[in-house]
Amino acid sequence: VQLQASGGGLVQAGDSLRLSCVVSGGTFGHYTMGWFRQAPGKEREFVGYINSGGLIWYQESMKGRFTISRDDAKTTVYLQMNRLTPRDTAIYYCAAKGPDSNWSNPDYWGQGTQVTVSS
Repeated sequence: VQLQASGGGLVQAGDSLRLSCVVSGGTFGHYTMGWFRQAPGKEREFVGYINSGGLIWYQESMKGRFTISRDDAKTTVYLQMNRLTPRDTAIYYCAAKGPDSNWSNPDYWGQGTQVTVSS
């Protein structure tokens, strides 16, 4: 199973960005898909997840600005980020978790995509 994240870039504060993560080589519907981020010098932070039934959970600080969605036909999970601030600057990772795994050690990771927000 491979996860390919994309969509990062350099934006200005207040802008929006949509990240994508394409999953290949596995059964997409088998996995709950999550997003993490890691800012320079900080620990990795869980953004949220979406399961195969469409149940979504967000880190409290992300609610209202970030939206996770998935397109099973495209085996892709998205992270829509609005009203970005410099504190959102980080490498964003997607991850896939099977039913027997947990988010401290998901089954698969994407390679990460850099998001930089300038003030």
